[in-house]
Amino acid sequence: MTSESHTVNRQPSTVNRLLFISHKYPPTIGGMEKQSYELVQGMARTHTVHTVVHQSEKESKVAFFAKLKSRVKKVLREHPDIDVIHLNDGLMGLFCLWLRTYTKIPVVITFHGLDLVFPNAIYQRILRNKYTGYAGAICVSTATAEEAIKRGFAPEKVFVVPNGVDRQLADFQHDKQEALLFLREKFGRDFSDKKILVTLGRPVKRKGFSWFLKNVVPHLPADVSLLMIGPLSPPKRENFWSKIVPKSLRDRLELLTGGVNDEAEIRQLLQQEKYKNRVLQTGKLPFPRLLAMLNLADLFIMPNVKMPGDAEGFGLVALEASLCETVVLASNLEGIPEAIQDGKNGYLLPAGNAKVWTETIKKQLADPEKLRADGERFQRFTLENYGWEKMAAGYAEVFAEVRREVDR
Repeated sequence: MTSESHTVNRQPSTVNRLLFISHKYPPTIGGMEKQSYELVQGMARTHTVHTVVHQSEKESKVAFFAKLKSRVKKVLREHPDIDVIHLNDGLMGLFCLWLRTYTKIPVVITFHGLDLVFPNAIYQRILRNKYTGYAGAICVSTATAEEAIKRGFAPEKVFVVPNGVDRQLADFQHDKQEALLFLREKFGRDFSDKKILVTLGRPVKRKGFSWFLKNVVPHLPADVSLLMIGPLSPPKRENFWSKIVPKSLRDRLELLTGGVNDEAEIRQLLQQEKYKNRVLQTGKLPFPRLLAMLNLADLFIMPNVKMPGDAEGFGLVALEASLCETVVLASNLEGIPEAIQDGKNGYLLPAGNAKVWTETIKKQLADPEKLRADGERFQRFTLENYGWEKMAAGYAEVFAEVRREVDR
């Protein structure tokens, strides 16, 4: 980085009491929900933790935000000795701007990627003029930190703490024949003589799924099949609003809720004859079944592409695949290199370069022994270098550093 975020190395102040405010939390399933949960649980082992979090089984997201301010004020009244307040993402930062003047407790916000680059002039103006008043910004990758600094955050207030991963995934017991039987019984497809690629995630443009289908899959050998794991909604009928709202505005609204949708193009492609016997869209799978598919795969594919106004902050699913001893091929883009280090726990490929992706997949699949050895080696590296406890320790350092600056 030209303007450097920093690693804490000075003597920290004592921080014992924390307040976490998050609208991304279990039982809702997702990477940010998992990260928020593991952060709270990890910090609770060594600190006194208070939370104001959204739990979808108890109330709607609208009701949560409507009651947010009064709930936070109640916690602060009952616990005036809180040392640091943490907000889990940029949207939470928007709803909690009032905290900057309401309390002298330092407020730290985590940025994941999209919540920094969201292409809305008003939001970007608020980022530059208001968010920079927060005591600290934790970014999940160096790329995200660079975006924060571009928007006016002081480098000394920007910290990089990568997400973790559940290292117990490496102990998952899997049965390849049972996994193949599941695919045959559930979907009527026999993959016993196939080399299997797996993609995982929501169908949004930046994930590169439709790009991979169009530009790489048709050029792979006939014995290579692709499993696409993740939600794919039923086709939606065009409604009144979709007819009158300009596409550019619809795209921005989709970004705000998680990324520009790629479902329509994926669905259209999968209806073509050339994909029918090569690609299977499984829909969302229970987590144990998902792990079985990751263990079954020969390669895990993360083919992200550059999408204006959107960004991949990290690459948690790639780490999960690596723990399953599955070799990861991922785009060398945005925050992904923070999770996958080239040649250490996967391979980074140039985003959008179909020729390199095609040839690399062919080369990897042509040498099963090397593929197996790489999978074992990459798993060891991921186990040694990533973990939720390491992430929690990083946050603890940041909180102590921020508190120290306030107490000077």
